Amino acid sequence: MSLQEFDAIIDRMKLAYEYAENLGQYVPAAKILFQMNEQLPDDLQLTFEELDDPEAAKSFVRQHYTELKSLIVDYRQRLMIS
Repeated sequence: MSLQEFDAIIDRMKLAYEYAENLGQYVPAAKILFQMNEQLPDDLQLTFEELDDPEAAKSFVRQHYTELKSLIVDYRQRLMIS
């Protein structure tokens, strides 16, 4: 995947994530985080536990979004170098 392709996909996902989070829809926001994570190579992917309780979605989203953003930056740097 090229840097431009990756950026286009992640940018759309970030917009969808922010929209869901701003509306307080944390379960859809968590699903978007799972999808974003799947775009990363295996060695950078976070290991997410299954989200069974919708009440836990808010803390799940807040906890993992920052980590995921950092990994996205790392992967972008890899793509720029290659």
